[in-house]
Amino acid sequence: MGKENWSSVSAFFLLGFSKQKEQQEVLFGLFLSMYLVTVASNLLIILAIISDAHLHTPMYFFLANLSLADACFVSTTVPKMLANIWTQSQVISYAECLSQLYFFMLFVMLEVFLLAVMAFDRFVAICHPLHYIMVMSPGLCVLLVIASWIMNALHSLLHTLLMNSLSFCADHEIPHFFCDINPLLSLSCTDPFINELVIFTLGGLAGLVYVLCLIISYAYIFSTIRKIPSAQGKQKAFSTCSSHLSVVCLFFGSSCCVYFSPPSTRSAQKATAASVMYTVVTPMLNPFIYSLRNQDIKSSLRKLIWVRKIHSF
Repeated sequence: MGKENWSSVSAFFLLGFSKQKEQQEVLFGLFLSMYLVTVASNLLIILAIISDAHLHTPMYFFLANLSLADACFVSTTVPKMLANIWTQSQVISYAECLSQLYFFMLFVMLEVFLLAVMAFDRFVAICHPLHYIMVMSPGLCVLLVIASWIMNALHSLLHTLLMNSLSFCADHEIPHFFCDINPLLSLSCTDPFINELVIFTLGGLAGLVYVLCLIISYAYIFSTIRKIPSAQGKQKAFSTCSSHLSVVCLFFGSSCCVYFSPPSTRSAQKATAASVMYTVVTPMLNPFIYSLRNQDIKSSLRKLIWVRKIHSF
């Protein structure tokens, strides 16, 4: 493509969903409700874990960080989409787009890391219960979370800087409701080889390590559970990781539909709909999965709500 078709980008246009006003109003109410429920429920999980001393364990420490990541994750994309629907505008500035890309990649990689660490935590608890306190020490847990924030922040910064080095064509329309990396690369007029190389090497390597951690941990977990003689013992052991396994399946199942579906079956509408699943629906469902299937969380939430009621009276 000739340089005459290149342009100095000042803004992009997020095409989002339907352009019909009636549907826009329905979408605004739907996504606003989902966003408020997501933020409120995740913050409630965090408060419940902080306020209950019985939940000051590695598993719930990682769960609190996962809830924080979910609240930040959904806040990266949904508020801008709601603002665009409310103002009947599709514009997002170049700086806003790159900022959104940075924080989106940061929180999605942080979520994947936390899910992998939580799988390792369950592996140690079920397969090596006598060594659990020694292995999953408070210092190690804090170090893992801090290291994850730093590594993922640098990883996201690298992708954002590489994206900033590209030139974009005259068509600045993004067939999405947020600035994702693949739609942005498709608008580039310069060769995105370096960007794609970094994605497939660093991103692929990090993703492979996280996924292998999940697979290996649960392979050992299921192997250990099978060796438990009583059915009650098997059920009790499996119940400690069933919530986490449900969240893992929901997150990776929906994200794989976006990034690993065959090009022949992929369309902008399908990709956008699938993206809603793992960027909006999954962070909203995670607190309910953990609270409904975890007696400790339910008990802590009841205590928290009861104390609030007493103070209000």
